[in-house]
Amino acid sequence: MAKEKEYKNNVMRLLDERGVTYKVHEYPHVENQAVDGESVANQLGQDPMQVYKTLVVRGASREHYVFVLPVCEGLDLKKAARAVCEKSLEMIAVKELLPLTGYIRGGCSPIGMKKKFKTVYSDYIDMLDTVMVSAGRIGYQIELSPDDLVSVTDGEKADILM
Repeated sequence: MAKEKEYKNNVMRLLDERGVTYKVHEYPHVENQAVDGESVANQLGQDPMQVYKTLVVRGASREHYVFVLPVCEGLDLKKAARAVCEKSLEMIAVKELLPLTGYIRGGCSPIGMKKKFKTVYSDYIDMLDTVMVSAGRIGYQIELSPDDLVSVTDGEKADILM
């Protein structure tokens, strides 16, 4: 379990409830101003292949999906579509993110979204001992084992990188 910190949010509470071991990392930021993932990795002294971003897309079926991949990599929409058995995928508009997930751009976590979406992780995650994702708020990252992350989100893994 995490050491008690002054700041505790729903992501952290959900991980605590599930007995998941994690570490909170805080980085300097301007309130409600998104910071790109590679800058976050650099500020935290982490390998950008270990720090993951969360992308939300809509399929041709109108279903929504979550893809989680290293911040320095791009999502291959054709590979991603195959992974979720969709004809095609498109990124959602930034204005749709908050009402759909409960998170703002730059603070979107695959953990604890308002609704459960099919979540797919880059299979590169299997090469890591720990992975970092947004803690659900700009300025905070959660570090945990890839197995715990995939498990807590009922995720799958696939080749989704460009």
